[in-house]
Amino acid sequence: QVQLVESGGGLVQAGGSLRLSCAASGRTFNSHTMGWFRQAPGKEREFVAAVSGSAGSPYYADSVKGRFTISRDNAKNTVYLQMNNLKAEDTAVYYCAAESRLRLGVSFTLRDYDYWGQGTQVTVSS
Repeated sequence: QVQLVESGGGLVQAGGSLRLSCAASGRTFNSHTMGWFRQAPGKEREFVAAVSGSAGSPYYADSVKGRFTISRDNAKNTVYLQMNNLKAEDTAVYYCAAESRLRLGVSFTLRDYDYWGQGTQVTVSS
């Protein structure tokens, strides 16, 4: 059974930092895209960042570019999201996701991701 388990969420003041982790079990995703999405109250789930399996290249939504960094540790089957200079508008539930198919680059589309974590709450106070 494949599981993605997020951790690292919490409450932080604006300007602060958090580091999210997503540990995968049940299969390895070393060659597959892994990403982070978020969903704020009353809004649709949106793409935040992803790292390709082919070259390990990162991709970011414009809203987080320059503040967030995605990375992966294939030995641990884990992906991370370092979030710096957090803003109130970053408040959301953050979800880890992984694709089961191989591709070049990454997908920014929810439906292309086959596995999802349960989510971790990030709250940024202004």
